[in-house]
Amino acid sequence: MIIAQPLTAGAFAPFGDVMDTAGDPDRLINAGLCGRWHDRARLDFGDGRAGISLFDAEPRALPYSCDLLERHPDGSQAFIPMSLNPFLVIVAPDDGGEPGQPQAFVTAPGQAINLHRGTWHGVLTPLHAPGLFAVIDRIGDGANLQEVRVTPFTVHPFSG
Repeated sequence: MIIAQPLTAGAFAPFGDVMDTAGDPDRLINAGLCGRWHDRARLDFGDGRAGISLFDAEPRALPYSCDLLERHPDGSQAFIPMSLNPFLVIVAPDDGGEPGQPQAFVTAPGQAINLHRGTWHGVLTPLHAPGLFAVIDRIGDGANLQEVRVTPFTVHPFSG
């Protein structure tokens, strides 16, 4: 059993970047009418180029049973929800080419994530409809997906 923790930049740092508008903007643009939180994610591609795709995933509920993890060895992958609904993020460190002990996080409204290149993660798991996301990832030749079936584990909501 895994308890999904609230997503924080510090706890998520080994796996990727948290993108949000916490704190004051880095700068004001558009004649002072727009705050810019600058360079919130490190996009990293071995080759190819960055592409923006739209994903529409079916919402799931907690507790959630997970039996599949995947990673993208040739590029980072950013998930930006197109609503203010939270979503579940499952990640695991690499352990000799296989996923290590999984961890789970639940985003706060307005948070997005960028998974570092090669980070093991669960499938896109919105917790509410609509499950619409903008996804920024590598577009290029060659296989950039490794999937591994894992012993099923259940993610439960944080109750703190």
